Amino acid sequence: MKIVSWNCSGGFRKKYQKIQEINPDIIIIQECENPEIYRKDFDSFTYKNFIWDGETKNKGIAVFTKNGNQINKLNWNNSYTLNIPDISSPSLSWNSDELRQFLPFTINNEYFFLAVWTKGKENLIFGYIGQFWKYLLANKSEILSYKPFIIGDFNSNSIWDKKDRWWNHSEIISLLDKWNYKSLYHLFFSEKQGNETRPTFYLQRNLQKSYHIDYAFLPADIAENSNIEVCKFEDWIDLSDHLPIIIDFQK
Repeated sequence: MKIVSWNCSGGFRKKYQKIQEINPDIIIIQECENPEIYRKDFDSFTYKNFIWDGETKNKGIAVFTKNGNQINKLNWNNSYTLNIPDISSPSLSWNSDELRQFLPFTINNEYFFLAVWTKGKENLIFGYIGQFWKYLLANKSEILSYKPFIIGDFNSNSIWDKKDRWWNHSEIISLLDKWNYKSLYHLFFSEKQGNETRPTFYLQRNLQKSYHIDYAFLPADIAENSNIEVCKFEDWIDLSDHLPIIIDFQK
């Protein structure tokens, strides 16, 4: 099975032909408009089965799959409370529907996925990777039970760790490791977190401002029999500041 994940930087209805040429089984697109609203623009797109979730009609996560596959959105909407003695702040509790942005789904009720596009603002302490940390804790039971492939744009890297935050990138990698998850990129290329040689994001589309912030976290036994590719800068930079990642695994 081949999976492509790409932050298309908006306007996917004008860019999907490039992804279609890769011929993946599943396509996960961040910053995608709602295909339901733009159906005419997607007429020639051969991936007719899709789900979408977003805050506005032009910015969300879409998942497309080939005809013949059944795709269903899952309702992982759980809560979590941090228990800290003598502190009763409302900020210690949260619900999944407050977090942005996560889209759990299943293919043919056989394969489970969690599509990710983390968001954040300057005044949001639990921004980006903090949103993912909160989501993991709230939905731990589902993740451990269904072992979804966790794929997308995390807007995070260990080079930005803040030591006084227990939800930083490195701490989350450690948590996922305890849950028997591996970053496919780091396993496949034998690279360490923070020392990636293949960027997935170019700030302002500048070669000198490159970062690795898109990931696929897979259960360890599946990751060991899978591979990953980061697409080439020169082939994609005119379309987005992100490069697609392609995941291949044996069914």
